[in-house]
Amino acid sequence: MSHTTTIETVSSTRSQKRWLALGFLALAQFLVVLDATIVNIALPVIGTTLQMDTVALAWVITAYVLPFGGLLLLGGRLADRYGHRRIFLLGSTGFVLASALAGLSFTSGMLISARVLQGASAALLAPAALALLTHLFTQPAERAKALGVWGGVAGIGSAAGVLLGGILTASLGWQSVFFVNVPIGLAVIIAIPLLVSPDPASPSQRLDTPGAVTATGALVSAVGALSAVEQIGFVHPLTIALVVVAIGLAITFVLIERRAVAPLVPLSVFRNRSLSVGNIVMLLVGAAMVALFFALSVYMQAVLGYSALTAGLSQLPLAVGLIVTAGVAPGAITRIGAKPTLITSLLVLAAGLVWLAFAPSDAVFLTQILAPTVLIGLGIGGAFVTATQLAVDGVQGGEAGLAGGLVNTSQQIGGALGLAALSTLAATRTAALAEAGVAAPEALTAGFSWLFVGTAVLTLAGALVATAYRSTPSHLSSTAP
Repeated sequence: MSHTTTIETVSSTRSQKRWLALGFLALAQFLVVLDATIVNIALPVIGTTLQMDTVALAWVITAYVLPFGGLLLLGGRLADRYGHRRIFLLGSTGFVLASALAGLSFTSGMLISARVLQGASAALLAPAALALLTHLFTQPAERAKALGVWGGVAGIGSAAGVLLGGILTASLGWQSVFFVNVPIGLAVIIAIPLLVSPDPASPSQRLDTPGAVTATGALVSAVGALSAVEQIGFVHPLTIALVVVAIGLAITFVLIERRAVAPLVPLSVFRNRSLSVGNIVMLLVGAAMVALFFALSVYMQAVLGYSALTAGLSQLPLAVGLIVTAGVAPGAITRIGAKPTLITSLLVLAAGLVWLAFAPSDAVFLTQILAPTVLIGLGIGGAFVTATQLAVDGVQGGEAGLAGGLVNTSQQIGGALGLAALSTLAATRTAALAEAGVAAPEALTAGFSWLFVGTAVLTLAGALVATAYRSTPSHLSSTAP
C-alpha cells in the first residue's frame, strides 16, 4: 500500500468517526429536547397515579425547564473551562440517572426532584455537545451539513415528544417516557469516548462566579415568573416579586459583565450579528413551538376526542415534513445563503400556523389538519437548522461552549415565555366565550385558534428580524466577527 493510499485511508476513517460521533451527539440532544414535551400526554395518568392536582402537574414540566434554562450559560462556560467532552459525559451520566429515578418515582416529590436533576444535567450536556460538534467540523461546508443534522434533530425532538409520549404511555405506562432515556443515554456515554478525543481543559481560564450566580438567578426568576403567571396570575405577589428579582439580577449581571476580567458572557460577542440574529430567531421560534405542541396535544384530545395514542400518531406527518426539510436546509444554506433560507422557512411555518387556526371543533384530520401540520413541520425544520447555523457562526473555539449555551438558552427561555403568554391568551378567550354561553368544545377551539395565531405572529416577527439581518458573502465561514 502506497503512502498516499495510507493517508487517504486514515483520513477516510477519521471522517467516518466524525459523522458517527455527530450521530451520538445529536442523539443526546434529541433526548434533551424530547424530554421537554414527551411528558405532556402522560400528565393525566401521572396525576391519577401519584395523586397530583393540576398545579402539581404543571411543576412536572416547570421543574425541568427552570434548571435547564437557568443553568445553560453556566454549563457552557464550565465546558469551555474544564473540557467539552468531560462536561458532556458528566451531564449525560446525570441525565441517565435522573431519568431512571423519575421512572421509579412513587411520590410527587420524588418525581419533581428527579425532573430538577434532569434539567440541571441537560444544562451541562447541551452546550458541551454543540461545542464538540463545532470542533469536529471545522470546514464551512461540512459544518453546515453537521449543523443541519443538529438543528433538524432539535426540531424533531419537539415534534416526536408528543408522538412518542402517546405511544409509550398507551402501551407501556407513564414510567416508560422516562425509562426510554436510559438505554439510549448509556449508548451515548459508551460511544463518545471511543469516537471523540478529550479536549484539553483551560486551567488558566477564570470562572466568572458573580456573573454565573446573577445570570442563573435572573433566568430562573424569569422562568419562574412566567410559570407563575400561568398558574396564579399577573398580579399575585409572588409573580410580581419574581419579576422584580429577575429584572434586578439582569441589570446586576450586565454591570458585572462590563467590568469582569473573564466574563461569563462577553458582551462583545453580541457584536457578531449572525450570533445575535440566530439567538433572537431561536427565542421566537422556541416560544411558538412549545406553545404549539402543548395546544395541539390538548386540542386533539380534549376537543376532537383523540386517544393519547391517536394524538401522538397524528404528529407523524409533521415530524416527517420536519425531517425532510432538515435534510434539505444545509444545501439551501450553501447555495442561496442563510438569510433567504431562514425567511422562507419562517414564512412557510407562519402559513401553516394561520391555516391551523381555522380548524373547527369537529375538524376532520385528512382535510383540515394534515396539510397545515405538514407545512408547520417543513417550516420548523428549516428554521431550526438555519437559526442554529447563524447562532454558532464565526464563534472562536474558546467560546464554542458559550455559543451552545446561548442558543439553547434562547430556545428554552423562549419556550417558557411562549407557553405562559399564549396559554394565558387562549384561556382568557375560552373563559370569555364560556361565560357567554358558548359550548365547551367551541370555546376551547376558539381559545386555541387565538393561540395558533399568536404563534404565527411570533414566527413572522422572526422573519422580520431575519429580513433586517445583513451578512457578508462569507457568512458561512468560521472566522471571527
